[in-house]
Amino acid sequence: MTMLLLFAAVLGLVLINVPIAVSLGIVAVVAMVSSHGLEVLPNLAVVTYNGATSFPLLAIPLFILAGSIMNASGISRRLIAFATALFGWVRGGLALVSIGASLFFAEISGSAVADVAALGSILIPGMKSKGYPAPLAAAVMSSAATLAVIIPPSIPMIIYAVMAETSVVQLFVAGIVPGIIGGIGLMGMAYMFARRYNLPREHAFAWANVARTGREALWAFLLPIIILGGIFGGVVTATEGAALAVVAALFVGLVIYRELDIAELRRAIVDGGVQTAVVMLLVATSALLGTYLSEVQAPQHLAQAVSDMTQNKWLVLALLNLLFLLLGMFLHSAAAIILVVPVVMPLVRAVGIDPVHFGLIVTVNLGIGQQTPPVASVLMVASSIAKSSIWAVTRVNIYFIAVLLAVLLLVTYVPVTGMGLVDLFYRR
Repeated sequence: MTMLLLFAAVLGLVLINVPIAVSLGIVAVVAMVSSHGLEVLPNLAVVTYNGATSFPLLAIPLFILAGSIMNASGISRRLIAFATALFGWVRGGLALVSIGASLFFAEISGSAVADVAALGSILIPGMKSKGYPAPLAAAVMSSAATLAVIIPPSIPMIIYAVMAETSVVQLFVAGIVPGIIGGIGLMGMAYMFARRYNLPREHAFAWANVARTGREALWAFLLPIIILGGIFGGVVTATEGAALAVVAALFVGLVIYRELDIAELRRAIVDGGVQTAVVMLLVATSALLGTYLSEVQAPQHLAQAVSDMTQNKWLVLALLNLLFLLLGMFLHSAAAIILVVPVVMPLVRAVGIDPVHFGLIVTVNLGIGQQTPPVASVLMVASSIAKSSIWAVTRVNIYFIAVLLAVLLLVTYVPVTGMGLVDLFYRR
């Protein structure tokens, strides 16, 4: 009952436009003062500080900064050119280009919002100029950007790994196959819309064009190979890999492509700082609420209540899927992970669910949440670029969401989809 009241209080504050981090802090402070009195206040600063100083969380600002630098370095433009050479000959090829470019950019940024902002600003106006309806252009770009939270490196996966105390590298590996399946499914749906609207082909296929754009984008392809290869090979940790990404991005932008100037670098640093501040404030204030919930043993009570109802892990997964799909409509992915994952982890472990498997399920769930109003952060960015109503875009996007839901069901009930590579590489 206590846990429901706390969540209701947080959601109530969020719905009246109180920032999520502030909502978490207010509810946690009120709860702790009510339980322990005013003498607990000096300890709250220590709890908040400790909650935000976990070493793996350093990967978040570094990957955000790397993505901003790479976008300013002309990498996104070169990826789009290569994807156009590959897919432009197909009817509706520009929609396929958008999805293909997102697959590549996802291996760099780890952020769906960064993906849609970087690529959408180029591709959405391009699709509209070719006769694509604005809602379709926004829906394609928005749903494709979700791949950035499934394919490594994924910022939500990093946050989950910290909250659940599990391996971020294994989570990265688990996301590879579902991300590729999602990309192929989205391409299939985009092609169906292309046939319905009789959308144009961009140009005839030419190997010379593929080779030329491939050479120009060579460093863009090498970056994720170097970064992810180092992480998966055990040479660097995820945090060190994020630092390597920043160094590599600076090298490519300043030395190879020579398109990165001081003004663009400053803008990238400021953008990265703002995004990082939002996430880290969430982490810090959630530590207060997490401490209180641990003191009253709310996670253990939840685990016991559900375990008394059912021990079937597949039914438990169905209930948790519904929970995260609902939360995804109202909370950003970082907030949902920080608020809920520490509470449900005792239940997850009690019924025998692999924490890495569950992390992949949570990530796909919250990726879908970025597409479902009223919050729908990624959908809002795409709709704004397309200058189209969120609800008009949603009426089209529902078909692409159906593809992502199919990926979610596949990941949940056919675990080998994501866990096959993890078991292969780590002999679990």
